[in-house]
Amino acid sequence: MSTKYFLDTNIIVYSFDASQPVKKERALALIGGALQSGLGVISSQVIQEFLNVATHKFAAPLKAEDCKAYLKIVLGPLCEIYPDQALYEASLELQQTTGYSFYDALILASALRGGCEILYSEDLQAGQQIRSLRIVNPFQSEARP
Repeated sequence: MSTKYFLDTNIIVYSFDASQPVKKERALALIGGALQSGLGVISSQVIQEFLNVATHKFAAPLKAEDCKAYLKIVLGPLCEIYPDQALYEASLELQQTTGYSFYDALILASALRGGCEILYSEDLQAGQQIRSLRIVNPFQSEARP
């Protein structure tokens, strides 16, 4: 894969979910590929959402030390998109034109800003094209490269 892609928060969360082994394996492959190829991107929003889920909603919440290590090894290196006024304005425009919630529109705006052609997400409408960005559910069989 030589196309830039964005990983939504749910991909990162599934990489820790032992109760969903197929999704966990696919999520780990996407994250590993992102780190190895340099083509995978996340935003600071994904980091914030993941850390919230990992420390409060996991069956066995991660400890601060484990979160810091994961942040240093995985999340930090993948993070390319940070918020500013222009990103928020783009999100509001996308919210209006797509009907997605503000936070989903912020993910879309971040992926577009990152120059991504694919947004891997289980939460958004798979197959939808928004400008140059295609939404792909990586857990559907047709999404596998």
